[in-house]
Amino acid sequence: MATLHLRPAPGPTPITVTPESAGWKYVSFTVRRLAPGESDSGHTGAEEVGLVLLSGRASVVSDAGTWERIGERMDVFSGLPWAVYLPPGVAYRIRAETELEYARCGAPATRGEPPRLIRPEDVEVVDRGSGSARRRIHNILMGNLPAERLLLVEVLTPGGNWSSYPPHKHDTHRPPDETYLEEVYYHRLRPAGGFALQRVYTDERDLDVTVAVGDGDAVLVPRGYHPVAAPPGYDLYYLNVMAGPERAWRFYIDPEFRRLASEMNQQPAQK
Repeated sequence: MATLHLRPAPGPTPITVTPESAGWKYVSFTVRRLAPGESDSGHTGAEEVGLVLLSGRASVVSDAGTWERIGERMDVFSGLPWAVYLPPGVAYRIRAETELEYARCGAPATRGEPPRLIRPEDVEVVDRGSGSARRRIHNILMGNLPAERLLLVEVLTPGGNWSSYPPHKHDTHRPPDETYLEEVYYHRLRPAGGFALQRVYTDERDLDVTVAVGDGDAVLVPRGYHPVAAPPGYDLYYLNVMAGPERAWRFYIDPEFRRLASEMNQQPAQK
């Protein structure tokens, strides 16, 4: 089994997830950091790709379009994201106009959808849960916008609250009740020196891992339930990247916790 907890590596590419390194089929994920004036080139290949600006301003030039000086927030806790969606077979270059951190999120695709700039006004904002399970959702590329397989969402969880809760899974393909989706969590913390907790476990407990994630860590969820907790005094952000054989977000809540779904105004297929 691949290591589920990834800590950031030194240098400009702190996190890299490929299907080969993760031991799965659908999701790729890379975080890149650039200084002002630096550029990074890439190609979508056989994937559709979402370039999510985590912090900073950038210009993106590609075979499919050019988007100049996009991005407003200087950290993930300060506003809504900008992103660029690119279909397969597209070369691109991203240039940092300021200090820049961005994520390349990919999933295999045959044709994809037309390229587009995803602006803050295109992002669907939802407050979800209640009490100590309240959090804010930024739907970047979910049901709000089309793609072939790729799903992208940000979640901001206040200190002391739970997220991805009640625990749910999406590791069995039995639509319409549940769809198989691989998933990456990319975590950031405010203040950066703290930690959050994430558990990944199955009904049989053949997989049962709890990790203390730091600022910039990633967690892979190949299967199982995967709740998250933010300690008091430390706000938590995470970017979720999901993909599977069908672009539908349907999950199964742990039966032990199902009674909480209605109490927390929580519906299936929600983070």
